Amino acid sequence: MPLLRTGGVALYYEVVGEGEPLVFVHGSWTDHTSWQPAIEADIRASFQVISYDRRGHSRSEVVAGQGRRRQDEDDLQALIEQLGPAPAHVAGNSFGAIITLGLAARRPDLFRSITVHEPPLLTIVADNPDALEELRPTGASIDAALALIRQGENQRAARLFVEEVALGPGMWDQLPGPVQDTFVRNAPTWLDEQSDPGWATLDIDGLSRCTAPVLLTRGTTSPAWFTTVLDRLAEALPQAQRHTIEGAGHMPHATHPQEYVAVLTRFLQGR
Repeated sequence: MPLLRTGGVALYYEVVGEGEPLVFVHGSWTDHTSWQPAIEADIRASFQVISYDRRGHSRSEVVAGQGRRRQDEDDLQALIEQLGPAPAHVAGNSFGAIITLGLAARRPDLFRSITVHEPPLLTIVADNPDALEELRPTGASIDAALALIRQGENQRAARLFVEEVALGPGMWDQLPGPVQDTFVRNAPTWLDEQSDPGWATLDIDGLSRCTAPVLLTRGTTSPAWFTTVLDRLAEALPQAQRHTIEGAGHMPHATHPQEYVAVLTRFLQGR
């Protein structure tokens, strides 16, 4: 089992394909397998694809004590430098998109390009009353899921998160059993992530100094406040391109892999 040791933690990773390095960074609750539909779609035909389980997720090591998003960023840096070579294309989803942007603000030299889908950067829309109102139901559902995990009700928390925050009503029962198991297994790490006071912050000034090509994506079925987040990012990144994936939601690489790979490939090869 391939493991990369960095920052006191062992990270599980997989590498497939040939070409320029492309690193996939998964979001909360999931792991590297969430990218498998996109890999099979067939992004590996054009790039050397690196997918991994972030610290605390699935086959990577769980570290005792309160974690910080900065540690995830340092892990991503180590992957790029040790498995790359740098600079690399990096595509992040949700919390993985925040990690990607956070590292890009500090180490833009590591990035050949950046693709992010719906980073939940709540703090950068905190001055927007409409966005805050849109976020109110989501915030209540997140609080309820956190409370369930603290009570040891990981499966109930996972179902609530999937149906009320991430994917929509009725979607839990449509997930394959192994995917449900992954959500339940990684619930404590999501609680740990949410307990980091800086998890949703971003150095916008630092990010604005990044000159790598950027693609910002969202799905048409996702909450509208993600558009406000992407608007703010586009202001800081004038070189950024935008794309909306029709019919998709928060995880298009898993639910609409053909469309996601087509968009990503056009962006990476058309720079």
